[in-house]
Amino acid sequence: MPTRRTFIQHAALGTAALAATPFASVYAHTSRTRRQKIGIALVGLGYYSRDLLAPALQECSDCYLAGVVTGTPSKAEEWMAEYDIPEGNVYDYDSYDQIANNDAIDAVYVVLPNALHAEYTIRAANAGKHVICEKPMAMNTAECIQMMDACAKNKVKLSIGYRMQFEPHTQAVMAMGQEQQFGPVRHVIAVAGYREGRPEHWKTNGPMGGGAMMDMGVYPLQGARYVLGEEPIRVMAQTTYQRPEMFEGRADETTMVQLEFPSGAVAQLTTSLGFGGNYLKARAQQGWFELEPFSSYGGITGRSSDGPIDFPAVNQQAVQMDDQARSIRDDQPMRVPGLEGLLDMRVVDAVYASIASGNAVELDPWS
Repeated sequence: MPTRRTFIQHAALGTAALAATPFASVYAHTSRTRRQKIGIALVGLGYYSRDLLAPALQECSDCYLAGVVTGTPSKAEEWMAEYDIPEGNVYDYDSYDQIANNDAIDAVYVVLPNALHAEYTIRAANAGKHVICEKPMAMNTAECIQMMDACAKNKVKLSIGYRMQFEPHTQAVMAMGQEQQFGPVRHVIAVAGYREGRPEHWKTNGPMGGGAMMDMGVYPLQGARYVLGEEPIRVMAQTTYQRPEMFEGRADETTMVQLEFPSGAVAQLTTSLGFGGNYLKARAQQGWFELEPFSSYGGITGRSSDGPIDFPAVNQQAVQMDDQARSIRDDQPMRVPGLEGLLDMRVVDAVYASIASGNAVELDPWS
């Protein structure tokens, strides 16, 4: 497991701490022509690109859908027609590297199965393009470091698609926890899951990056880390199967994780591809706060011991991509840099090591 000390040379090259920006910035809207916007190419045209990212890009003020990368010719034709994408901005996976010659594409958004994140991030960086990579960042910390090194070497930015960190309810609980508005947080409980019914989908295939922890599990892990503002020092995890014929030997179906932090705070996380659930609850010395749901596409709701946590709903993907586009355009640090993805993957590696051994895994302090 990399530590801050062993990793500092990489962080110095290509990463930055989370940028704190006012909640009001979420609502900022600037009317810009297409030439003034950052051109983004979506790499992979599955559900998330088709149903969420592409529509969100139509609402963005600082970026636009400039191109696509797909291995399916029929999809290419459909997207060109629907979004007025020039044929010269459409690539397949063999011609992907040729985006280096396309000035209309400033950045790519990698929306592929998790096992392909590292390859297509590194290829984009080598082509001189900024990268937004969907979560989780990679298959392990070693891949994360390779991705960050490639982006640093080619002087391009790397951000991870943690949309919730751009959402105002989430930003509010981050402030409540990290600024200790109710005193130090002592206990966090977070749950995220849904029932996956597709036996042949890559999300049930561990070597492709499937499994509960690699999919929904990143949300509870993020929740514990961004509420506390700390990195865990001890990880214990267990996996159970409701449908062993579908998951056992292939990927984890339901995983429970216990984290201990340097402050003494503890977190209990549950993630599943076998049942649904979505909430984040934090108990502090002088109060409490919670979001339920806390990572839903359809809107977030929250309350605290002081009353409701209430903000207008936003298009999470649109505010995320606009923020990332402004960082690229203005050459500013990314709110969620590659380092944030690595810090999650460091814990995910420990989760799987704990499951395999049946023992807790100690992590060196990261400060």
